[in-house]
Amino acid sequence: MPMLELIATATFGLEAVVKRELMHIGYTPQSVSDGKVTFEADERAIPRANLWLRSADRVLLKMGEFPAGSFDDLFEHTRALPWSEWIPLDGSFPVTGKSIKSKLSSVPTCQAIVKKAVVENLKRRYRMERFPETGPSFPIQVALLNDTATLTIDTSGTALHKRGYRHGAVEAPLKETLAAAMIELSYWNRGRVLVDPLCGSGTIPIEAAMIGRNIAPGSGRRFAAESWPSLTQGSWKEARMEAYQSIDQEARVRIIASDIDSGAVRRACENARQAGVGGCIEFSATPLHRIEMKEDFGVVITNPPYGERIGEGTEVKKLYRQMGRIFRANLTWSVYILSPEERFEKLYGAKADRKRKLFNGSIKVNYYQFYGPRPPTHVLR
Repeated sequence: MPMLELIATATFGLEAVVKRELMHIGYTPQSVSDGKVTFEADERAIPRANLWLRSADRVLLKMGEFPAGSFDDLFEHTRALPWSEWIPLDGSFPVTGKSIKSKLSSVPTCQAIVKKAVVENLKRRYRMERFPETGPSFPIQVALLNDTATLTIDTSGTALHKRGYRHGAVEAPLKETLAAAMIELSYWNRGRVLVDPLCGSGTIPIEAAMIGRNIAPGSGRRFAAESWPSLTQGSWKEARMEAYQSIDQEARVRIIASDIDSGAVRRACENARQAGVGGCIEFSATPLHRIEMKEDFGVVITNPPYGERIGEGTEVKKLYRQMGRIFRANLTWSVYILSPEERFEKLYGAKADRKRKLFNGSIKVNYYQFYGPRPPTHVLR
């Protein structure tokens, strides 16, 4: 099979996590830059990457990259790319775009030029003047950065954080991709108990259970490229069968999730059931001050409410101080907390061992990591 150049896009700060995920499923990243990890693989990587990447936003097929100092450059270079090798006669090919620090700053104009160039390319192949665009979707993106254009086709369609299991969510829900990254950036493994005492709609515990059971995060949804006739027949079926056979139903995973909002807990239970991990998670409607951390070497990973979920000011400060008193009481536990509050460490009462800058949607946040001691070998299994 010929090799393709693929791009796994990522939220700023998660590029290294996506790189590790690609390596874990057998692919070697070629380059890592802001918001993306590029790798080469054959076409079987399209279904496998979409099914298995937990922290990436999308998987893009790179069609070409070239200098674009003028609209003529953009048109001619785009028209020369092998669009007809992928897009069938009835294919739909909407074009989106973005431009950063480039002479071609009008995104709508760039999109129109790319659309026209792709049509001209397809005319030569299909001997048609107009195309119905009633068939499978091939979403094209033109991205201009420092006068260089990158043309891609989105193989994912709907963004990868849309796993398909979350039907009930609290306000300002945590994206599944960020929740997965929080877990992968922690020292948790399925031999240690994981607690999320502010679980909301259950995203963190559900993602952890899926990791613990080795469930492919995309196994419950569909992707744009599943309907592409240009992919070898059976490649998606093969990848889905691999994902199904990889599930470890016998894995012993202990995850405790709670929230003071009983309605949120009911929604979290339903989401876990939809994800196929309901039996791995102990849900309860429990206030924070009643959380028990009796076992040693446990892990807390949580996204406490802020902004529209709880309001501003005194309530947030009170919550952070309470978290500090409760979580610091057991010195063997490791604690990981996502928060936009720059004074969090002062309110919590301890300085984090590591603080990583991330984004929860458009909100700039810090991932505060407090490391407990390394557990004995039998706990790590």
